[in-house]
Amino acid sequence: MSNFTFSLADLERIIALAKDAGNAIMQVYATADFGVEVKQDESPVTAADIASHHVIVAGLSTHFAHIPVMSEEAADISWAERQTWQTYWLIDPLDGTKEFIKRNGEFTVNIALIHQGHAVAGVVYAPVLKKCYSGILGHGAWLEQDGSITPLDISERKIQRPPTVVGSRSHVSPDVAQYLEHVGEHNMLSVGSSLKFCMVAEGQADVYPRLGLTSEWDTAAAQAVLESAGGVVLVYPAMTPLNYNQKETILNPYFIAASRAWFAKN
Repeated sequence: MSNFTFSLADLERIIALAKDAGNAIMQVYATADFGVEVKQDESPVTAADIASHHVIVAGLSTHFAHIPVMSEEAADISWAERQTWQTYWLIDPLDGTKEFIKRNGEFTVNIALIHQGHAVAGVVYAPVLKKCYSGILGHGAWLEQDGSITPLDISERKIQRPPTVVGSRSHVSPDVAQYLEHVGEHNMLSVGSSLKFCMVAEGQADVYPRLGLTSEWDTAAAQAVLESAGGVVLVYPAMTPLNYNQKETILNPYFIAASRAWFAKN
């Protein structure tokens, strides 16, 4: 990866932008009844998704006008154009729309910076939980909550016995059950959206096996946070890095997100 700089001041701008998007989401969340539409891929979309999208795109256009943007809510960008991008923003304005609809609070704003296929910086903001995760690859990761900022570092973390596995609340994959047979005895936690990566980054879970379909905007920001905290995200079963914008489809392969200790033992 060529020399690339993204400063803490740049990260602060993205954190502020994620919070603004979260505020826009919460305005819809607070209404008695919000409409739900179904997109062509049969995934739900609400006014909150669209409101967050507009806030983020406007902010990125103001502060980082030279960097292109790809959003789940504006994904009709041709591969011919995308494959020329060395650096771009990859955003999911509201990750966990199903959790938003259920009103369980487990949804996030995801903003990632991709450079030469790598998620080099990311912000994940959970507006109901008021938790903001951020990271810059090679510089560190942080959790902001209740007015305090805590560094996240799992580079020396040891595996719990039994290990704690985090999985999806809304997506259950038969392949995960098979993987867990290999893991053996374990504790299972279920949570929605990209918070699963963040729980590994916080040290609340040892591993997040995602053996089901996701899109690149679902994972990029949280992968940046986890890897900045010393974790690893690898394609399964190839065990190669999970990269971005390397193929025409925006669907991810299966992957495992965990600490380095996990991959050393499994």
